[in-house]
Amino acid sequence: MDLMAMWQQMGIVAKCVAGVLFIMSMWSFGVAIERIYTFTQARNQSKLYAPQVAKHLKEGRLKDAIAISSTKNYRYSHLAKVVLAGLQEYQFQQESGGGLTREDLMDTVRRSIQRASALTASDLKKGISALATIGSTAPFVGLLGTVVGVIGAFQGIAASGSGGIGSVSAGISEALVETALGLVVAIPAVWFYNYLTGRIEYFNVEMDNSSSELVDYFIKKTA
Repeated sequence: MDLMAMWQQMGIVAKCVAGVLFIMSMWSFGVAIERIYTFTQARNQSKLYAPQVAKHLKEGRLKDAIAISSTKNYRYSHLAKVVLAGLQEYQFQQESGGGLTREDLMDTVRRSIQRASALTASDLKKGISALATIGSTAPFVGLLGTVVGVIGAFQGIAASGSGGIGSVSAGISEALVETALGLVVAIPAVWFYNYLTGRIEYFNVEMDNSSSELVDYFIKKTA
């Protein structure tokens, strides 16, 4: 199968469709590589961060826990972002002397953690919707190129007045290549989407567990 020869024989519309599919493929691979790198850094940094901040909290060194949570060494850590929000809110309420009751203080800290968790989850999902869009639309884009190619093949039949298979086989094969390209683009995009979505769910569970543990720590500390 000589792809270069097919490309040279394609019409303008077919080439535009192939170009769109190529851009979609590069976009999906770019998003996937960037998200995989980000998620790997988040997992590795969180594994290092969790025992260190837990040690500071057990020893009652709240400022040291805040300092280590805000360092650049853990800028990718989803746990650091959530825990830092709770620690800063608790410290602010303690130093401001707002006179909040224990229940109100815990509610304030809990809301701060929830906001940080929502923002972090949204940041983790950045670009994932593009993978879903590419995975669902690429086959239809390829099908569009196929339909246009088949139309061109039948127009060739009408122009030549010949109905032999030889007169349309080249045009139909070029048209079917567009469908194949659409599937080649869509399949990896769907795989990446499912894989990254599973990683995000795992991160969300980790953030929920860390948030609950941090609130329990504050409850014990203010008891």
